[in-house]
Amino acid sequence: MTSELVERALDAALVMRRPPPGLLHHSDRGSQYASHDDQARLQAAQVQVSMSRTGNCHDNALMESFWATLKTELIEDQVYASHLAARCDILLYIEGFYNLRRRHSALGYLSPIEFERRHPLAFNAQKAAGA
Repeated sequence: MTSELVERALDAALVMRRPPPGLLHHSDRGSQYASHDDQARLQAAQVQVSMSRTGNCHDNALMESFWATLKTELIEDQVYASHLAARCDILLYIEGFYNLRRRHSALGYLSPIEFERRHPLAFNAQKAAGA
């Protein structure tokens, strides 16, 4: 994975979601996330940086759970005709199903979009509390 890929993904997310200042961005300590360019983008967008502790897989447990879910629910036994076909299928899964309709126990059995709609200040409250 290159820093360019991470930077493009971050730029797209910031444009699509337009988060208020204080958004928390969590990643591992990979060089692509720690790069000067990526850190500068996060700072310019007033995004709070959070990185896993070195060698502690538990810090990324929620993201690892997401990848396992994606692989199990979508990709397992799937053979894609092209890289583009895989990208389109994954994007449709995340944006059309996972975020919109898939219920999550950690969110009180709401989809991420529904949770965000019902609790618009949840992330700002975490920031105010010093999380």
